[in-house]
This record gives sequence, structure tokens and C-alpha cells, in this order.
Amino acid sequence: MATDATAIIAIPEALLETAATRHFEGTLDLAELAAGPDTYTFAAPVTWSVEATNTGDAILIQGTAAGDATTQCARCLEDVTYGLEGDIEGYFLIGGEEEAETPEDMEGDEFDFLPDNRKIDLVPLIVAALLLEVPLVPLCDDDCKGLCPQCGANLNEGPCGCSRDEADVEASPFAALKNFDFGDK
Repeated sequence: MATDATAIIAIPEALLETAATRHFEGTLDLAELAAGPDTYTFAAPVTWSVEATNTGDAILIQGTAAGDATTQCARCLEDVTYGLEGDIEGYFLIGGEEEAETPEDMEGDEFDFLPDNRKIDLVPLIVAALLLEVPLVPLCDDDCKGLCPQCGANLNEGPCGCSRDEADVEASPFAALKNFDFGDK
């Protein structure tokens, strides 16, 4: 298993035969992964494993990528680590672009062409697989209490001692709901 900052596989001549299959695996030194406002860092390389199969007119890439990614909890800003494992999938047409259908026929299709040097860069496929696995809102715990809006103390470690005076409560846009009868008695 090779460790590298890239994940390029070379398609051998034997894989150009219909129904031929070949296994590839390795690791990828992925420093960080940006997902919206969140940045995930990897302390260890991401492992990946794929099967490349000739479907007759294309090379189908299917496999998995896995790694432990660390980011900050959206509520308390403590570090939280997620074990990410995503499915890799790619479809690379055999033959040059000049042999392809017209652009109108290809509209909506998602595939690439197998490069002339027969080397496929898996990094975009690995990144896409991992991005699909990150949570929308990273939390250290579903019951995370977050930070005190007054002093910034982590409320998961206990109460901070700040007083919640009535003026703060009345300034809330939700204060009008305080005396509302929801009829759930």
C-alpha cells in the first residue's frame, strides 16, 4: 500500500479487455477537507480501496475511502473526531472525446474520458466520497449545551454563574411566546 499526496492509478493494457477487473488500494495524505464553513483535518492518511472494471465501453471505478477527521463542535467549539467512510464511484469512457456522442446526447450524463496515458486521478472521487459523509452540523454530542452567550464558558462543564436577568429574557425575539398557550395540556 503506497502512501502519497496523490492517488493516481494506471490502467494496465489487460484492463482494456471487456469484463476485466483489477483491484487497487493505497493511502492519501489529505491535510484538510473543507465542507461549508467547517474544516476537517486528518491526523493520519486516508485509506482507499477500489475495483476497476471494464464494462465494454468504459472503466467503472467502485470502492471506499476511510479516515478519521477532526473539526470543531458547532456549539461549544471543542474538537470532535468523526470516522468517515464513503463510497467511491467513477465512470471513465474508453476512447477519445472525438468518438463521443454529440454534446446534446451527453447532456445530463456524468462521466469523464479515460486519459490517453490511462492514468486516473482518484483524489476528486475520494474527496467527494468523504464530503458526502460529513455531518451538516458537527456536534460533540447531540445534547451539547454550547457556550454561555455572556461569558463564553463551556456549559457542558457546568453552569457558569452568569445571571439571566429579566431584561435579557425580554430582549429575546422569542419572549412573546413565553405566555402563549400552545394547547398541549
